[in-house]
Amino acid sequence: METEQTQNAEQKKDTEQKRQELIKENGQIIINGNKDKYNILLLNVIGEIEGHDNLPENTKTTKYEHVLPELAVIEDDVSIKGVMVLLNTVGGDVEAGLAIAEMLASLSKPVVTLVLGGSHSIGVPLAVSGKVSYIVPTATMVVHPIRMNGTVLGVKQNFEYIERMQDRIIRFTSEHSHITEERLKEIMFNTHELSKDIGSVLVGNEAVSAGIIDRVGGVQDAFQCLYDLINSGNNSKMAE
Repeated sequence: METEQTQNAEQKKDTEQKRQELIKENGQIIINGNKDKYNILLLNVIGEIEGHDNLPENTKTTKYEHVLPELAVIEDDVSIKGVMVLLNTVGGDVEAGLAIAEMLASLSKPVVTLVLGGSHSIGVPLAVSGKVSYIVPTATMVVHPIRMNGTVLGVKQNFEYIERMQDRIIRFTSEHSHITEERLKEIMFNTHELSKDIGSVLVGNEAVSAGIIDRVGGVQDAFQCLYDLINSGNNSKMAE
């Protein structure tokens, strides 16, 4: 009996250690402690979205090469019933961020996003990529055009590429939220709010009023919404 208890304790310790390693390495974990025992992928999008180039080791990052394969596995795993995405990101690589957003939006499983702290720049399309999006009252979203390093776009083709990339972000955000492309452009190219930049800062309910985020709420609200989506089998984008 004592040996069995010792083995169980060791197994629990090993399981917990693996859980902690997954969070540390990939920012994601499977949780199933809810009353219905649903397996839920908890995806943490933090810091800077890392693209094809590695960022410094002391920079907190979300790596697309970790996230995309995991989401593909989740899509194919019948035991996983939904995805909860927690966002606190400054933005980062545009193509990598948009790739993750497209992947989340295309999942057949219910996805709920929750903005905590902030979800800026390319974090905006990430925040709207779920079936329902939440933001806590104090969280912020900085909505601005694509920024380039340096001061000059060398050739006309560079400008056209950036313009087309900008259109992709605007179109995706509008299609997955309740804001029109025209209104989003007004917010994005606002020249009256940021003293040294173009764009707007939306806090909590302002993001909801603008039509970008669906609801103001916290982690309890977001999880309850996810469970409701799973129970109802509703995987379409929900309105308020």
